[in-house]
Amino acid sequence: MSGDGGGVVLVIEHDPAVAELERRYLAREGFDVEIEADPARASAARRRRPDVVVLDLSTSALPVDLYRRVADAVRPAPVVAVTGPLDPAIAHALGDHRVERPFGPRVLVAAVAEALRDGGPAQAPGPLRAGRIALQPRDRAAVVGDRRVALTVTEFDLLEFLMANPGRVFTREQLLDAAWGPGAGAGSRTVDVHVAQLRAKLGEGSPIRTVRGVGYVLDA
Repeated sequence: MSGDGGGVVLVIEHDPAVAELERRYLAREGFDVEIEADPARASAARRRRPDVVVLDLSTSALPVDLYRRVADAVRPAPVVAVTGPLDPAIAHALGDHRVERPFGPRVLVAAVAEALRDGGPAQAPGPLRAGRIALQPRDRAAVVGDRRVALTVTEFDLLEFLMANPGRVFTREQLLDAAWGPGAGAGSRTVDVHVAQLRAKLGEGSPIRTVRGVGYVLDA
């Protein structure tokens, strides 16, 4: 982190005019700003040791995939995702730090400052609970009562999404985006199979309920 300013911010933005505008916003608040037009070069950008990354996803066909690649490449630096309007399932997969276009300079600066305070994606959220089920995203651990349950990566992601949104009905397509990522190629039948596996592992107290003709909901 720089000595006198607010830290080093790497802005990954393909539009030079937008990137320059964001640079001005952030530099005015004391941040040192570097620009990268190509997200594929995020691995090389890691050598710059950014304190936080601002990543434009507004034109990406697969925003979740791109976000995860960049977040993995620059870890432990947090990533602020710049997006257009999003489906809730996709928004969930992009972490806690997001800015939706159009936005003013104060919104971007506040998002960057918050990401720096919170530590971004390197910090997992706190435990989630639903009845006898406890989920710890930090350790990717699932416990039912006093029994630890072994879940696959996809089963865990699916359960975490439902537990983070109790009482909300999601279509199979939304659950596909949340657990597999947009464009993953899985069909809606895949959701049914994984929900059935989850219910079997969670036992009789499973809070996942089928909403006929729509999808699934986790009862709070």
